[in-house]
Amino acid sequence: MLTFLLVIFLTGLYFYIKSIYTYWPRNGFDDIDATFPFGNLDSVRKGLKSFGCAIQDLYNATSSPIVGIYLFFRPALLIRDSEIVKNIFTKDFNNFHDRGIYVDENDQLSESLFALEGTKWKALRSKLAPSFSSGKIKGMFLASEMVGKQMEIYLNSIIPDDKNEKKVIDVKDVTYRYAADIIASTIFGIETNSFKDKTNEFFMIKDKINENTFFNKLLGMALFLCPQIVKFIPKFIINSNPARKFMVKIVKETIDFREKNNFVRKDLMQSLIQLRNTGKINIDDNIWDVETAAENLKSMTIEQCAAQAFLFYIAGLETSASTLAFLLYELAQNEEIYLKLEKNINETLEKHNGQITYDSIQEMSYLELCINETMRKYPGLPVLNRICTEDYKIETENVIIKKGTPIIISLLGMHRDETYFPEPLKFLPERFLEDQKNYNESAYMPFGDGPRHCIAIRLGKINVKLGAVMILRKFNIEAIEKKEIEFDNYSVALMPKGGINLKLSKK
Repeated sequence: MLTFLLVIFLTGLYFYIKSIYTYWPRNGFDDIDATFPFGNLDSVRKGLKSFGCAIQDLYNATSSPIVGIYLFFRPALLIRDSEIVKNIFTKDFNNFHDRGIYVDENDQLSESLFALEGTKWKALRSKLAPSFSSGKIKGMFLASEMVGKQMEIYLNSIIPDDKNEKKVIDVKDVTYRYAADIIASTIFGIETNSFKDKTNEFFMIKDKINENTFFNKLLGMALFLCPQIVKFIPKFIINSNPARKFMVKIVKETIDFREKNNFVRKDLMQSLIQLRNTGKINIDDNIWDVETAAENLKSMTIEQCAAQAFLFYIAGLETSASTLAFLLYELAQNEEIYLKLEKNINETLEKHNGQITYDSIQEMSYLELCINETMRKYPGLPVLNRICTEDYKIETENVIIKKGTPIIISLLGMHRDETYFPEPLKFLPERFLEDQKNYNESAYMPFGDGPRHCIAIRLGKINVKLGAVMILRKFNIEAIEKKEIEFDNYSVALMPKGGINLKLSKK
């Protein structure tokens, strides 16, 4: 009897699994063969690829504009056609307004702007938008410049004075510290010098977030691609994460101190305090102070404030550090571009009496092109996703995407597709010149597109530009060897295997 029941169970399980992995052909779509239980992400399980690179492999495995894939046991659609993607993000946004990633109303730390859905997302987005106005960012620039000077002092201390001597440096480590200190200052309002105190808690917590373990890989994929799995993970395990605990602690301490002492600082935390006490952020870029409201009148909890701060730590740290490091690497690989950028920086600073300011950096037009090309070749988030919130017909393909279908976009695949970007592995900043454009504009979306594009675009770009200027005006960079960067097999972002090592010398 037991044997019979076991046979029935295994037979039923077999047909259930088969039904999952034949879902797309049964619904009129081509698919890519998958294996249980990781679906098309088995290369991640084997430790061969990060999931961003695994999704790029799926992108490169077909020429179909839309193809069915399987994320663990969850059928999803990989969209390869840039016009369809553009419509999903913009014109037809109402059918795809949610990301479909993990968010739980019983876990307020999951309620970040990135994850929230529907009206909750729309309301918070509208309230946070004034925090990232050009005026607010300009107000934060002095704090960022101080960090840039600390980076310059650090590099001066470790690079030989002899201009003919070169020192090999992992510039990713340097840009990590630079980005962490800027986030500490402009987001959290705390002073950390990660160049002096190399093991300070604010900097080191990133290692807990990006720890290269099987559980971290599984959790990272699940949060983005299959949030149902996260619901099976006991809450105490998620809540025991030291990074989450640290964020709540530091946000609570900062808010308590400022509210009790009427302390005002020009940073994002001050904007969150305004929002917490009044329900809105002042649109006047010169007004940062706020009266403290009674606890029962506050519009946000400490945990909800921490969720936003945690988001900007995770997103801002990795994208800013990586973009700056990848830019330096490409400049070292391409001498002609490097010299052209140096000239642009020097001529602009000369016009501003040698002063590095928000306005002088914004005038560096070739630097803007170089940043754009860096984000094209190395998108900060290599995978974008949406969930179909209403049945949606794609007229050009004569197919209907059903409500509830996860949508996956390989930004890394699209940005390195020669159909959209000729010679995709070449670093060509001039491709973004208005009169020389030779790429498909609908395929370029390093910050996403439409209403859910990255809210902190301006802040991220100005800090990357500042870091580049601080380094390139005082130091020479040189490649160790000519080769493409190899990506490591973990993390949501693109992690360079072995760091990004360059030769630096003083000018």
